[in-house]
Amino acid sequence: MDQVVDILVVEDEPAIADVVSLYLQREGWSVRVARDGQEALEAIDLRRPDLAILDLNLPRVHGLEILRRLRNHPPRDMSRGDVLVVILTDRSEERDRIQGLEMGADDYVAKPFSTAELVSRVKALLRRARWGPAAGAPEKRPLQFGQLMIDPLTRTVRVEGQEVSLTVTEFELLHFLARHPRQVFTREQLLESVWGYNEPLDARTVYVHVRRLRQKIESDPSRPAWLQTVWGTGYKFEPSDSAP
Repeated sequence: MDQVVDILVVEDEPAIADVVSLYLQREGWSVRVARDGQEALEAIDLRRPDLAILDLNLPRVHGLEILRRLRNHPPRDMSRGDVLVVILTDRSEERDRIQGLEMGADDYVAKPFSTAELVSRVKALLRRARWGPAAGAPEKRPLQFGQLMIDPLTRTVRVEGQEVSLTVTEFELLHFLARHPRQVFTREQLLESVWGYNEPLDARTVYVHVRRLRQKIESDPSRPAWLQTVWGTGYKFEPSDSAP
């Protein structure tokens, strides 16, 4: 029997928290609610969730601080993987939204939002994290490009033999581009292929994730060898120094 997905909803507006929880529970997921930032930290310390829906403007502890602690403190039980994070922001809070993505949030939803849209985003994120091609399929074979190794089976990335810590979305983005070397993708195509969205989404989401990836895998992020920008179009993976 599959493990029930544990979701933590961190939201200080009771009406929003209650409706979101109801819709998530209808999908068969286990849902806990934290009404402020301190409650969220205590809930995470008690049991790290599989996924957190995190409002940023919270009483007592700001949502960005919670996100920082999640990303800077790996789980004690590594088999559970990192916590997937969807941040909630007001449409006017562009700076917080971008900062949240830069700190490692996997996705965001802007208020006011459709609960159906939020559930769709959660499904897409869980699908990227848990459901994939069967073991042994070509998509699951390790990819080696010089000092860069990408292993889909263990979802690990190594640069010069050292493991690099990536979020689920960062890994999926890198793996997708590496499976299509030298092919140029627009931001919209990446949003559809990696994030799984057909509806419009801020294309800067892709830009922020590419920038984070470069900081983690490139020896000189300002002059990337692998993750290259094709100006006016999008991005491509250049298999420089690729191993035979």
